[in-house]
Amino acid sequence: MKTQNLPNTEKDTFVRQIKGSDLLVKCLEREGVEVVFAYPGGASMEIHQSLTRTSDKIRTILPRHEQGCGFMAHGYARTTGKAGVCMTTSGPGATNLVTCIADAWMDSIPMIAITGQVNQKLIGKSAFQETDFYGMTVPITKHSFLVLDPHDLPRIIREAFYIATTGRPGPVLIDIPKDVQQAIINVDLNQPIDLPGYNPTPQAEDEDLIKLMELLTLSKRPVLYTGGGIISGNAEKELLAFAEYMGIPVATTLMGLGGFPETHELSLRWFGMHGSVAGNWAVCDSDLLITLGARFDDRITGVVSKFAPNATIVHVDIDQSEHNKNKLVSLAIHSDVKYALDRLMQLAKERNYSVPDFSEWQHQVREWHTQYPFAFKKGTHITSQEAIQTLYEVSKGDAIVATGVGQHQMWSAQFYKFKEPKTFVSSLGLGTMGFGLPSALGAQVAHPEKKVIDIDGDGSFTMNVQELATAVREKIPVKILLLNNQHLGMVVQWEDSFYDGVRAQTILCDPDNPGGPENIEGLYPDFQTVAKGFGVPSKRVWKREDLTSAMEEMLNSDGPFLLEVIVPYTEHVMPFIAPGKSAKEIIISRDDA
Repeated sequence: MKTQNLPNTEKDTFVRQIKGSDLLVKCLEREGVEVVFAYPGGASMEIHQSLTRTSDKIRTILPRHEQGCGFMAHGYARTTGKAGVCMTTSGPGATNLVTCIADAWMDSIPMIAITGQVNQKLIGKSAFQETDFYGMTVPITKHSFLVLDPHDLPRIIREAFYIATTGRPGPVLIDIPKDVQQAIINVDLNQPIDLPGYNPTPQAEDEDLIKLMELLTLSKRPVLYTGGGIISGNAEKELLAFAEYMGIPVATTLMGLGGFPETHELSLRWFGMHGSVAGNWAVCDSDLLITLGARFDDRITGVVSKFAPNATIVHVDIDQSEHNKNKLVSLAIHSDVKYALDRLMQLAKERNYSVPDFSEWQHQVREWHTQYPFAFKKGTHITSQEAIQTLYEVSKGDAIVATGVGQHQMWSAQFYKFKEPKTFVSSLGLGTMGFGLPSALGAQVAHPEKKVIDIDGDGSFTMNVQELATAVREKIPVKILLLNNQHLGMVVQWEDSFYDGVRAQTILCDPDNPGGPENIEGLYPDFQTVAKGFGVPSKRVWKREDLTSAMEEMLNSDGPFLLEVIVPYTEHVMPFIAPGKSAKEIIISRDDA
């Protein structure tokens, strides 16, 4: 059985008479953990006591809901590449983490979820606050551990962090019964990892990479389709070098935002259901689609048979299970994407590769890009698009942006240009409302020197509004741009498009006295009062002439700040590829619908 010894940083690795919970904390410190987002309860109190009594290296942050701590860990991980750590008690504490774990699973985010569990003798007895959380999470974790022997903790903690952060990242669960936490043991801290068959860094064969280069030579209209794997694989420099050397346009997914600078002349920005016209048309018309660290999800492909129908498709991915899962490809390359791109450049230079002339294709896609930019019409009132564009201008694009889920999420990606990786944080695979504020808090904890902004909608924001208390209590200076349209905007858009405008539980205000830009008195809830109740400074804007100064006030504030912008609910996110349609049938503006 293959074992792996990791470097030992302590001279004496054998510890006598240590409590299980103290041992866990010591193991977390050895993994370099700086912060744990944790909500206590009966089955996890021992660990909280150990964190408080024994650790001066780990900051423990108390959220106001377990879902908050999971999304804070997500935001921390997403913006650092390190594993975010969250912890809850058993039963409902643990089950409140299920959505967070599933979210990290869908978006391939390294997260360690630690849960307390009832004493081993009570497992399976329907004890108070007992759930089979190990069993529940097996389908949505990269690996799950149930710790039955406290002596295994040093190995399990090492394996958990190694699994979560290597290969295709993902969440790992560690479920620890209370008697394991309370046990007093003698233990060796330097236990080897034992993961037979786990190969987290596959490397492409030269033969396959040469085939890719041969396909490129035959191509006239190549496109690089890049996803979150570029960012998690730290391959943004290699991608930039390869794209510039070959002169190939780049279209990203939402997960890939920032992996290629959106201000670059080869950038087609992002594509998919609400993505750029140029990106969608270029991918659809390509004759060679080189897919790097992406998974052909349905929001990208639409109807699979209509996706890049005439292209030879190459798929480079670290996860072999993604090959031919959603879209059949011509050449599947199982590889770490950073290695593959670096080796492609080496081979090109070694073989004196003659770069094809793609100037005609570059001119075509640039023409589309210029002709059909993300755009909106200015009306009587401030729109969400205008507010986000103003934020981009005032912040000079130098911020980490987190979002909730809904129309504002799409507009954030359209009107805030991302030039660097790990600066866009959003729930994309699972699409979880309530994600924005807690994930922004986690990102701000990781980057105290940066401006971190949660762009949110009133529906999504309300789902985890209690985390304003965490921001104040922990002195986390996150900024919230709240776009308040008094409706569930994205669902309203679909009601308008496919259900004759019938409102089926999508109005959040009093329908008899709807709030909005023309009726400020009718706003419900009153987020200014809500913010005041939590001790967060706030401001409300509904006049265009006040918008820029309010943005400056928010960004220059010392602590957390909520800027509420009242916007109409009638706007639709455009462009839009309707279900069952192809990229060539994209609705560019609402006038075309």
